[in-house]
Amino acid sequence: MRTELVSEPGDRAYPNEDFASVGLPACGQGGSLVLLDGVTPPRDGTGCLHSVPWFTARLGGALTELTVSLPDVPLAEALALALARTAEAHAETCDLSHPRTPQATVALARWSAQSVEYLMLCDSTLLLASPDGVVTPVHDDRLARLPRARLRSNAVVDATLRNKEGGFFTAAADPSVAARAVTGTVPRADVAALAGLSDGATRWVETFRRGDWTDLFALLREEGPAAAVRRVRELERADSEERAFLGRAKTHDDATAVYVEL
Repeated sequence: MRTELVSEPGDRAYPNEDFASVGLPACGQGGSLVLLDGVTPPRDGTGCLHSVPWFTARLGGALTELTVSLPDVPLAEALALALARTAEAHAETCDLSHPRTPQATVALARWSAQSVEYLMLCDSTLLLASPDGVVTPVHDDRLARLPRARLRSNAVVDATLRNKEGGFFTAAADPSVAARAVTGTVPRADVAALAGLSDGATRWVETFRRGDWTDLFALLREEGPAAAVRRVRELERADSEERAFLGRAKTHDDATAVYVEL
């Protein structure tokens, strides 16, 4: 098995709000991939004493443990348990009912000898590559399907759309959101490798259009996640003033890429 992971902040003056891990059980069978992309908070606060990196570290750590230690528990249930555990850790000090309480997108994958399971919540991306090289992207595309006119800007999303029916969902304090995730299972024999990407890393495809998902997967496989993120940074710097590529609220975003070859 080959695993590689890189996570870089968009601005080194601020903490990276992403989280990523690969969990491999001691028995040597199966494993899991966890990727969270923390939602940058608004300037007017979140009702919480804790930072987004605190939240993603807590939630990501719980998910890494639970997806490995409870292999028979569905991923949606594991997410609900992890959210409940994280909420309990700061419920007495923070207003978890605040609509912008710390939150994150979620991409999970777990594999065994029989199957590969996945769970997606909001706009991170999971790529599944078959033994014959076909790359299938897995998304929760509810945010992408919203008309841009319903959003205040590319960076700040109208509070009436977040974690609401007709809008989109992120992992915050309410464990019931796990039931809103996009989930699925494919036979293990149909997956030779997989990759998880935060939207800071998917800019190579979605913003700068340097290739499709198959091309990006080939870059991850042949040169590694660090090279993929480096390519994104080069494109961002080259376009930092002209902003010819629309849809970027920030010149740089936190960028995380995880590659697993089964």
